[in-house]
Amino acid sequence: MNQCVDPVVGKILAGWRYDISGIAPEMREAYEEHFAACERCHKRQRLHRTIDVSLIALASASAAVFLLAFGVIRHFGPRNAFWLEVAALAGFALSALIWLVVAVATPAPMAVVDAAKVGARHVHDRLPAEIRERLPEDLRLKITGS
Repeated sequence: MNQCVDPVVGKILAGWRYDISGIAPEMREAYEEHFAACERCHKRQRLHRTIDVSLIALASASAAVFLLAFGVIRHFGPRNAFWLEVAALAGFALSALIWLVVAVATPAPMAVVDAAKVGARHVHDRLPAEIRERLPEDLRLKITGS
């Protein structure tokens, strides 16, 4: 793997898990420039965000499966239904807790919001001018950022 173009900044970013979403905009510009110039740090940031989003997706899928299991147990009512229902609800609760911890402890939700904004900006830029002019001013400001 290639070397970081600025090892001091690279170590700072690694300590923050390559998350610059919570810092001041003035400081953010320098780190964004570093990500643009340093392929190594940019790849690591993408890896960390991919892991974060994957953990949220996995916890969501796990919670859905436990809820499905609870519904199936409730529908068929086997002999030990009570304990199976308790186990299914406990699994759902644990999955929901894991989802919440990952969502709070990582910048994954912000990464998803940023990706949605980029997509909305891309769609907005491709709209015909007469449709763009019909959009409310506050929505236009949110989409374009200016």
